[in-house]
Amino acid sequence: MKLMPALPESIFDVCYLIFAVVSGVLLIKNARGRKEITLYGVMTLLLGCGDAFHLVPRILRYWVDGDFTAALGAGKLITSVTMTVFYLLMEYARRERYKISGEKPVLAAVWALVVCRLALCCFPQNEWLSADPPLLWGILRNIPFAALGVLTVVLWLRSARDDKGFRWIWAAVTLSFLFYLPVVLFSQAAPLVGMLMLPKTCMYILMIAAFGRAQKEYQSE
Repeated sequence: MKLMPALPESIFDVCYLIFAVVSGVLLIKNARGRKEITLYGVMTLLLGCGDAFHLVPRILRYWVDGDFTAALGAGKLITSVTMTVFYLLMEYARRERYKISGEKPVLAAVWALVVCRLALCCFPQNEWLSADPPLLWGILRNIPFAALGVLTVVLWLRSARDDKGFRWIWAAVTLSFLFYLPVVLFSQAAPLVGMLMLPKTCMYILMIAAFGRAQKEYQSE
């Protein structure tokens, strides 16, 4: 085991997980019946708990002897599901924040991409528990996910342009996907590419911070 980057990455991952879980609990606790804040809390808690299934085995792999291949693979599957649901809830949060009751075709498109992504994740050909899963299926299951990301960016860019607290959310989502896609394509051949998951995670930390500010907005009313 190499101490670097194991130590800083482990510290970062632990701090992120604690921050996400605690923030999610506090958002739900302090929602006070506000559906928008409850959605942010559920999204944040889902983010932290889902990522834990992947990050905890990753951390343990650095510090504990043993084969964590299966645990990491299962963690990636769980994280794939929770991240997909996160973006589904993000659309409902957008509709709640900006009081959007129509746009049924948009909502149908979001649901279609979510179902397609989740269905592709369930195929055994993904070989989640393998040490060398097929790249083709990694690409296939991420096509609807990338499309969901693009749609999310467009919708938030359109809706939040005059919203001081959220007008940059589209950029955070864009950067998170730009950091994520090279990991999907190249991390098996070049493991160091996996370090791009750290700045990707930073984008989610920024989003969680925005959710917290939204909750404070309601408190100050």
